[in-house]
Amino acid sequence: MRPMRTSYIGILVFLLGTLLAPITSYTQSDSFYTDGRKIVTLREVIVRNKLDVTAFIDRVKQDTSFYKAFRNLRVLKYSSLNDIQQFDKKGRLKASWHSRTRQHRKNGCRWTEILEEKTVGDFYDNDHRYNYYTAELYASLFLANDTICGETNIVKGIEFNTRGKSRIAKHKEQLKMLFFNPGKKIPGLPLMGNKMAVFEEDVKDLYDFEIDMDLFKGEMCYIFRLTPRADLSSSEKNDIVIDKMTTWFRTDNWQMVARHYELSYKTGVYDFEVNMEVEMTNFRGLVVPKTLRYNGNWDVVFKKREIAVFTATLFDFEE
Repeated sequence: MRPMRTSYIGILVFLLGTLLAPITSYTQSDSFYTDGRKIVTLREVIVRNKLDVTAFIDRVKQDTSFYKAFRNLRVLKYSSLNDIQQFDKKGRLKASWHSRTRQHRKNGCRWTEILEEKTVGDFYDNDHRYNYYTAELYASLFLANDTICGETNIVKGIEFNTRGKSRIAKHKEQLKMLFFNPGKKIPGLPLMGNKMAVFEEDVKDLYDFEIDMDLFKGEMCYIFRLTPRADLSSSEKNDIVIDKMTTWFRTDNWQMVARHYELSYKTGVYDFEVNMEVEMTNFRGLVVPKTLRYNGNWDVVFKKREIAVFTATLFDFEE
């Protein structure tokens, strides 16, 4: 798979969403719903099933289940297959890391054991530290290289902020905000942070919203899509960060099944293009991620461009 053009690591990191795909055609049976001044397209199957659209949109706006699924990883044991590949500008492999890891948990603490590992190129530096920012951010999401204690999977009342944080900690926080709270403002990202707030009046009019219903890998799901309007002016297109977002929810209990999103932006300071896909599974009543795929290219001034593809596959969950 060829990596895409992308950038800035602070917004790497999805990376993560609530809305989704473009409205490109309508049938006579499609309907429309007004959310404030916003028109939302309802596909025919949604109209027939008499979905409570107001409740659905409110769920999408307030949804924290995506973030909750990743926090559930903090209180479980699990294994992971990790594959990270770094490329140069011509698409040639520069470095890679293939591994199998196991997160252990005991007495309220967790840590990661590397069971198998193979590296190519300069993935690590001479001190065995990550030589790439993408790898470092990946590790911050899925690996506990040191023992970490006292964590929970509670999301209520938790707010992301970047105040008082070091550069790397700030970028990690921005990554979490982008990944888990797409649709919200991201502080500290020059020229872009407010453009993520797709539910606010001055931003949401740039996008088409659509609600649909279909099978996702054999399971019937509600689908919420967001894409930029096709009739945007050149200046309006410059305000677009989310190129496409799609989220699938189970129809019986509203649990999130999967999320796909594509982001891109370019300024004189940084540029990026990121594509992410996340699929969920259930373990003893807890929703947890089972696969995450990232394809990205990002660049920030005074730093080397990073072009990377990574896949995380999680399995063998235990309490």
